[in-house]
Amino acid sequence: MIYYLRGILTEYSEEGVVIEAGGVGYQVTVPTSLLAELPQPGEEVKLYTYYSVTEDARKLFGFASRDERSLFTQIIKVSGIGPKLAVSVMGTLTPDALRLAVVSGDVKAISQAPGMGKKTAEKLILELKDKIDLAAVLAPKTAAAGSAPVVVTDAFTEAVAALQSLGYSSSEALKTVRSIEAADDWTVDQILQEAFRKLASF
Repeated sequence: MIYYLRGILTEYSEEGVVIEAGGVGYQVTVPTSLLAELPQPGEEVKLYTYYSVTEDARKLFGFASRDERSLFTQIIKVSGIGPKLAVSVMGTLTPDALRLAVVSGDVKAISQAPGMGKKTAEKLILELKDKIDLAAVLAPKTAAAGSAPVVVTDAFTEAVAALQSLGYSSSEALKTVRSIEAADDWTVDQILQEAFRKLASF
């Protein structure tokens, strides 16, 4: 298994990039969103890779982080989704946005990926929902470096459900609650009050 590839980006191709490492040029398929982040040809890059072998082709897929590659491998385990469609999804949604869409059941967001139909998006949600840590999705991302991790309690999930019952979309409810830096002893009411304050400011 090729865990990662470090080398000189020599050119952009139709499917991604070509990276020269050890005198060999590797064709690497990458999510379209990653193309904008890569440097100009001639500079060094490092991509975490996945080598796909099918009856029709052998391809090397590259990602900016281990987290992205891990999510990619989860997606291709969903029945009916191959590497080509999985990399399309990864190019449309960031890992955080995709996990949020799965947890909230946001079929529309996932269906935006080229080649992704509604039924396949529903299947992806069904098969991945139990594999995604809700606490990790809800946990605020704005905590200062080195600070204690935020404990996501039942109050967080109850607050999300309450917002949904009031007519907010699953995605909007999750994003709002996720943005709240609450103490682990906050009640549902306290979280909702802060959520309404944030929603009113949007």
